[in-house]
Amino acid sequence: MDNIDFNDLWKKQTVSQSSIEDLKNRIKQFKKASLRSVLKTNLVLFATSAFIIFIWIYYQPQFISTKIGIVVTILAMVIYVVVYNRLLKHYKEIDANLTNQEYLQKLIVIKKKQQFMQTKVLSLYFLLLMAGIFLYMYEYASRMKLYLALITYGVTFLWIAFNWFYIRPKQIKKHQDKINSLVEKFEEINNQF
Repeated sequence: MDNIDFNDLWKKQTVSQSSIEDLKNRIKQFKKASLRSVLKTNLVLFATSAFIIFIWIYYQPQFISTKIGIVVTILAMVIYVVVYNRLLKHYKEIDANLTNQEYLQKLIVIKKKQQFMQTKVLSLYFLLLMAGIFLYMYEYASRMKLYLALITYGVTFLWIAFNWFYIRPKQIKKHQDKINSLVEKFEEINNQF
């Protein structure tokens, strides 16, 4: 019993070395894509916040509701970016020197963090964003005829609803499928031992 040759067991297993390398390449691609996504999100939300601040300074809104709307909208973006950037640390911890069990543990942690992002944080983001946009629009909608103001609010609400009910679930499913397939593969490999 003391003479167990793990290298021999490794060679006899049903998982080929090429599939392990393929899995490690998929992890590397997942890490790169995730880091790019964090960077893109930071850039887009920073640029959007800067543009909103420019509008505030340039157009000098008169209503307090407009100013509150701008602050709430920027606050939504800041909260989202701060929480999303916490995932950055977990993505960076994934490297080629980890064991299968360590990969699996890192992926499970990332999966839990993503689920938190996709449920609670994204819900808060959408609620604050919607409130901020509607408060911001009030000053300008109050100058319109009633039917135009209703159309403006209606179109804005439909766009937010489209994002919430169609685009958001597709993005969540896409992210979950990626990480779930990696977790399943590592669980499969770990179960063979």
